Amino acid sequence: MNENISNSSDSESVDAAKPAVSPFGERRGWTEPFPVTGAWQPGDPAGARQFLTLPRPLALEGGGVLHGVTLAFETWGELNNAADNAILICHALTGDSHVTGGGGGTYTDEGWWSRIVGPGLAIDTNEYFVVCANVLGGCQGTTGPSSIDPATGTPYGSRFPQISTRDIVRSQICLGELLGVERWFSVIGGSMGGMAVLEWAAMFPDQVRSIAPIATALAASPQQIAWSAVGRLAIANDAHFHSGDYYDKDEGPGNGLAVAREIGLIHYRSDAEWDSRFGRQPLDRLDEFDTWGRFMVESYLDHHGQKFPHRFDANSYIVLNRAMDLHDVGRGRGGAEKALAQFVGPSMTVSVSSDFLYPMHQQTELARVLTNAGRSCAHHVIESVFGHDGFLVEHDKLATMLVDFFDKVRVETE
Repeated sequence: MNENISNSSDSESVDAAKPAVSPFGERRGWTEPFPVTGAWQPGDPAGARQFLTLPRPLALEGGGVLHGVTLAFETWGELNNAADNAILICHALTGDSHVTGGGGGTYTDEGWWSRIVGPGLAIDTNEYFVVCANVLGGCQGTTGPSSIDPATGTPYGSRFPQISTRDIVRSQICLGELLGVERWFSVIGGSMGGMAVLEWAAMFPDQVRSIAPIATALAASPQQIAWSAVGRLAIANDAHFHSGDYYDKDEGPGNGLAVAREIGLIHYRSDAEWDSRFGRQPLDRLDEFDTWGRFMVESYLDHHGQKFPHRFDANSYIVLNRAMDLHDVGRGRGGAEKALAQFVGPSMTVSVSSDFLYPMHQQTELARVLTNAGRSCAHHVIESVFGHDGFLVEHDKLATMLVDFFDKVRVETE
């Protein structure tokens, strides 16, 4: 390990102000006040996080440079003597480095893929050295809008530059160098994480043995951009957004962030699931004709909207959400096929049958591009009613696909 890596920070903790619940929040069923930001702050419990400070400034695709970038990451298992068993997992928009295991802090104890990653599981930490880093622009320990700008000594806020998926991957390259990983056995991720997987293959093809982009696309579609834009507007139109400079205020844009989360949940799941779980059942029949009375499905959305601002930051949501809109692996490279031409390893793409946000045709096109010039690509479909979130919910189905894929990688690349 390098001296730039540590398990905690010596900085003082930052206590977010807790304003009273607004009338708008009461209408939505939000019964607890929101913090100004749900970002992890130096001095908060580090959990299993480790921290790496990049040894050089990071030049950004859209222009500008970030200095003193910190990456928060977690690891499981051990790197073997041949250094050929490392797997990099790239998380989705609202995920973090805590893929599996306990630890507490500002993330869930269980981890967001705890039934996929662990001893004896599909990504077996008895066999593989597994790494996941919170993305650049995030809010769970990696440099993002809520971090301190070394030039001013205050949070970046509105001054944080718009980053791209390519910037995220470029920030992670030093992580492999520091951990002794010259070539990843596989790079895996879903949704936004799948976008990063494709950029790894395009940018550093010699450092990736295999890839598994899941429920993702070669480029963001107009529909995906439209959904994202509305979510960002919900935040920007919150009276407490203050153009992104809210960290020193008594109240942050929690209402807007909660609404953005609820908008996202609508297209992360499917009509079939909403119908089977909730139907048209009202929360309270006495309020059925009250304008602000809620159906059960609204109560479910509000429950998750209430929780989200306690673990995420509004500016990070905007920056990362926009990075997803900017995703186009073929941009400036002569198209997707040319962009991925240098990657020659095996790949696996996965669709979810009910995913209308990232519909199956996007992954079949991705599989077609990856099989061009005789390369190996297995395309699988998870039959599920859970929509886009199927890759986070259907653990057993995805686990079987991953185990078979890893066996194939070993056969084809040894």
